[in-house]
Amino acid sequence: MGAEFIVTQMFFNVDKYKEFVTKCRDNGIHVPIIPGLKPLTTKKQLVTLPRIFHLDIPEELSDAVAACKNNADVRQVGEEWLVQQCQELIKFGAPVLHFYTMSNPGPTKKIVEKLA
Repeated sequence: MGAEFIVTQMFFNVDKYKEFVTKCRDNGIHVPIIPGLKPLTTKKQLVTLPRIFHLDIPEELSDAVAACKNNADVRQVGEEWLVQQCQELIKFGAPVLHFYTMSNPGPTKKIVEKLA
């Protein structure tokens, strides 16, 4: 229909991205599909992100964030989770990575530095 690429909404489960890409390819959609990524930075996001964006947060990530004592700990967990996601996505063949910084580029900068 004329699109040159697709950017997904944020997600926290690489398998969901892989399933989406596979479904697109099976249906004749062959444009690059760019994964949309966002590091968790606050406990509050466990509730707000699913409510606003209708997304799932894996239980393992939710449990790790819930166990954090403060938001500094949450940022650390969020960064580590996203580094792992990025590595899996690169291995899978994602064309590029798109980060939703939401006016907070610091965590994304740390993640990208770890990937370099």
